[in-house]
Amino acid sequence: MSNTKFPKILITGATGQVGGKTIEFLLSNKEIEIVAAVRSKEKAIPFANKGIATVILDFDDDTTHLPALEGIDRLFMVTAYTVDMLRQSKVLLDNAKKAGIKHIVHLGACGPDDATVGHWVWHQLVERYVEWGGFSFTHLRPQDFMQNLLSYGSEKATNKGVLNAYVDNARLSWVDVDDVAQVAALALSHPELHSGKTYRLSYDAKTFKEIAELMTSIVGKPFRYEPLSPDIFLQKMKDAGADMAYMNCVYDHWKQHANGTIPGASDTFDNFFEITGKEPTRWADFIKKHKEELVY
Repeated sequence: MSNTKFPKILITGATGQVGGKTIEFLLSNKEIEIVAAVRSKEKAIPFANKGIATVILDFDDDTTHLPALEGIDRLFMVTAYTVDMLRQSKVLLDNAKKAGIKHIVHLGACGPDDATVGHWVWHQLVERYVEWGGFSFTHLRPQDFMQNLLSYGSEKATNKGVLNAYVDNARLSWVDVDDVAQVAALALSHPELHSGKTYRLSYDAKTFKEIAELMTSIVGKPFRYEPLSPDIFLQKMKDAGADMAYMNCVYDHWKQHANGTIPGASDTFDNFFEITGKEPTRWADFIKKHKEELVY
């Protein structure tokens, strides 16, 4: 029997889109051990059914941190989008250092180093704290997720062929969640290749009008884009009792997009093939892949 000790990788956000997809990519690697971080025994059940180890980790309960991090070599850090992420990340990273974790892959947000959008800046502050902690690191900065055009939050994003957004006619850059997860899995599996790297992940720039036209041609049903005022979004969030520290940032960045005042909002990058050896997903590919979900 082999006594080889494989690196142990802890995935936070394991029940979310990116974390779950990252685990799927990692499962093909037989030279690592995967551990999914969950907040309750109930949430551990689906992972246990697949033979995936779990630990209880609650970002807001630091007594769970060190037990969850024991024996972990590499950490995929995925936090929720609230201002609490600053405190949560700082405390988790402090405990990760105590636990002897070597490599951190952090799921951040859009933008160049001089970004001014509030919630993008929060993530860049976390990046700096990762570096200050002396960890080996890989920073991921995905742009807008293509999956947001399937659903956003708990709502379906298209209603009988109508796309709504709060950015007027702005051209945004987009990335498939699957592509983000693939890069995350590679950075976790091979830190020697990806350490010290910041990967901006966006591969197709389109306006919502252009996306609607593509959907029409591929799905075979009519789609159209109807822009909404960012003020509608703000009131909707207030009515829902959302965390306004974050939602005010989102409101502000919708306004900036609509006014065309976010530099580089439509930037795309050519790093995906170099990282993965594959071509990234572009809008036509994504629509074909999710055609059944878009039919109405």
